[in-house]
Amino acid sequence: MSERILTFEQALAEVLTHARALVGVREVETVAVLAGAGRVLAVPVMADRDQPPFDRSTRDGYAVQAGDVARALRVVGSVRAGESWRGAALTEGEAIEIMTGAPVPAGADAVVMVEHTTLADRRLRVEDGRALHAGENVVPRGAEARAGSVVLPAGRVLGAAEIAVAASCGRASVEVFARPKVAIIATGDELVELDQPLEAWQIRNSNSYALAALVNAEGGFGERLAVAHDTLEELHERVAQGRDADLLLLSGGVSMGKYDLVEQVLREAGAEFFFTGVLMQPGKPIVFGRLPKQGEWTYFFGLPGNPVSTQVCFHLFVAPMLRALGGRTAVAPQFVEARLAEEVKGGARVTRFLPAELSGAWDGVAVRVVGWQGSGDVAANARGNCHVVLPAGVEALRAGETVRVLLR
Repeated sequence: MSERILTFEQALAEVLTHARALVGVREVETVAVLAGAGRVLAVPVMADRDQPPFDRSTRDGYAVQAGDVARALRVVGSVRAGESWRGAALTEGEAIEIMTGAPVPAGADAVVMVEHTTLADRRLRVEDGRALHAGENVVPRGAEARAGSVVLPAGRVLGAAEIAVAASCGRASVEVFARPKVAIIATGDELVELDQPLEAWQIRNSNSYALAALVNAEGGFGERLAVAHDTLEELHERVAQGRDADLLLLSGGVSMGKYDLVEQVLREAGAEFFFTGVLMQPGKPIVFGRLPKQGEWTYFFGLPGNPVSTQVCFHLFVAPMLRALGGRTAVAPQFVEARLAEEVKGGARVTRFLPAELSGAWDGVAVRVVGWQGSGDVAANARGNCHVVLPAGVEALRAGETVRVLLR
């Protein structure tokens, strides 16, 4: 098999091309609206009526005619949220006390805030010189949404804001895409499960736990398979177990060592490879492709075994595929820009992703690289909350420079 090593930008474009072709092909299920939290909407939510369904006051004050505030006005009643004005339409020389959220009475075209008025003997005066324009402190009927219009499109992840919108439209249930199932295989003779005794030369299987947590956070369902030791027979067995999932993740066994057998096993299982390495650090040995499955395909990633490499590659490449499989329309990894708190040495020929801590102070967003001992340093990675991106060929970045930051 010929190697296909891409730049980071080329690899990301390759993954996104395949990911976007998967959006919207999942099965749909109906769940209670609150159970939809974190799920992806499959069927749009439509407004069941105009929102707001009446001209709504945004302030406590008095409903008036805007051009009528230069004189004293007679207060003829009061209306609060949850009720409507039952009296005659407001006419010149009149005002109606109104509370925030209440329907504006017929005949009124503005609301003057209570703090801009004085009231004595039911005669209302507006502060001298204060003008009022029609529509002030009023949200017109239908200004937020018209009945029958889309208020939540398909492909939107349901968070608190989206659930509030669905509930405001009377939706006790919503249609969401089924959660994608992800098979996770950690490989390596050195790996030991958490409940097993540990020799000095062995390491605990943290990668499959990290990957399962990342998969679940992205709305998937991560299934941890048993560790695959570095034999062709055991790797073939694990791949056979995992290839019926919606996505297959393998960690370890993708470098150039004598016992790095993952690519061979995938190739023997009929894999089509889209790339076999990326010019990035950490994460260079990552492979991406798909396996045939009963007339369809199961996409896979062979991830480097070092934990930080595994997690960086997940955020950059695996998460977009998982989002697409879950029905999301916005699938790309999220980057922001921030000011660098300290100088960082560059000089690498590849794109580097360094564990870092992003702080969002009121007077500016800054990012500081966390001291680390390489891509096996899980403690340093946990001290950070993002990754600073160092472009290929950049010798150094000075404190105060703007850098790109990968969110996670």
